[in-house]
Amino acid sequence: MNRRTLLRAAAAAGGALALRPARAQPPAPSAGKPPPVWLDLDQKALDDAYDQSVWATNGKQVLGRYAELSDDVRARLGAPQRWSYGATPVEALDVYRARSGAPIQIFLHGGAWRSGTAKEWAFPADMFVHRGAHFVVPDFVPVTDAGGDLLAMAEQVRGAIAWIHRHAERFGGDRERMFLSGHSSGAHLAGVALTTDWKRLGLPADLVKGGVLLSGMYDLKPVRLSARSRYVHLEDATEDALSPQRHLDRLRARLVVAYASLDSPEFQRQSREFAAAVKGAGKPVELLVAQGYNHYEAPETLGNPYGLLGRAALAQMGLG
Repeated sequence: MNRRTLLRAAAAAGGALALRPARAQPPAPSAGKPPPVWLDLDQKALDDAYDQSVWATNGKQVLGRYAELSDDVRARLGAPQRWSYGATPVEALDVYRARSGAPIQIFLHGGAWRSGTAKEWAFPADMFVHRGAHFVVPDFVPVTDAGGDLLAMAEQVRGAIAWIHRHAERFGGDRERMFLSGHSSGAHLAGVALTTDWKRLGLPADLVKGGVLLSGMYDLKPVRLSARSRYVHLEDATEDALSPQRHLDRLRARLVVAYASLDSPEFQRQSREFAAAVKGAGKPVELLVAQGYNHYEAPETLGNPYGLLGRAALAQMGLG
């Protein structure tokens, strides 16, 4: 092999090396840009994703309107029956009665697990009572009063539902037709209840026949990484136990999962992925979107027989 041949061979080898793909390297973070902590969200973006005031600036006004509408409902229907379901003063529920033998709609209010009362969330009662269903709204301990223990809230909600089943005859309810709805953190607690092993508590596995869940959280991992961890204490075991999406084998109820088109992207994602997981598990589910509503406005449709959620809840109960 002469010198010219050697040079041609070396050049060919160098070209081959130049064409060989380089080993993939993680992209270098942009200068001054914080790293992501969940999906593509950095810490501030994740915190904002679980803070509804960032996405809906009229929250206080809408919640105030719901309280006023609830007062109006009580003026028309009369004061609800108030029943104690547990040992502490907060463990009580309001029952707005329909005719004897009617099905039961239980509603769990939201409030970031920190705020809200049964009294302030009575406004859908008018529609349900006049359409032939008892409307029941439990109170439960705010997580901040429970030392950050979300399990305490979940156990009280389970206790309220169990009490309603065991004592439905006290207000003329049909325990064989119990349905559950919830909004925001209330939808999360409703999801926990719907994936509860009721047989362990000596109750029927299909205790609740249907659920309407609006703008909830169904896996707590990103919530645990967000600013909500400042007041909600989540250990690994609690995160797992209270993530409904991880316990779909226990789900026995038909579901309507909904979110508002103006919800934060994380609340929209949580709802879509939960509905997809339920469908993937072979369980009946319908996904709805409240177009043009924000997080606080969407519950309005539950109190309207022609609204997105009111129509769905009535259909689920066979009252449409």
